[in-house]
Amino acid sequence: MSSESNVKLTIALSNPDLDTEEQERETRNFLREIRDLDVESAELVAVTDTPEGAKSVGGFLVGVLRTEVSLANFKKVLESLRDRLGNKPIELEVEANGKKLKVKANSQQELTAVIEQAQKFVAGK
Repeated sequence: MSSESNVKLTIALSNPDLDTEEQERETRNFLREIRDLDVESAELVAVTDTPEGAKSVGGFLVGVLRTEVSLANFKKVLESLRDRLGNKPIELEVEANGKKLKVKANSQQELTAVIEQAQKFVAGK
């Protein structure tokens, strides 16, 4: 695998304690942080890609963002995710090497395990 290969991440934040507007604000804040990490691209997911049962606001899915990062920055994005959202329910889809890994975490401990799993997946182990 070349070091130039990018990793695509779809991150779904599902915090039951927040209403739709608060969740949207939290997602946009996290999106801004991710963009500061030198990623290839980062955006909210448009409603055209709506998974079954997802809510949308203003043409975008609530709590869902997608980013594409270089292999070098993949770990930085995951660490930011853990630091910022480690104690909140999260769904992560990692796409690399033509394969997808979809995992969920509901706690800091689970997220740490998920991050290790995602890193091994991307490394092809």
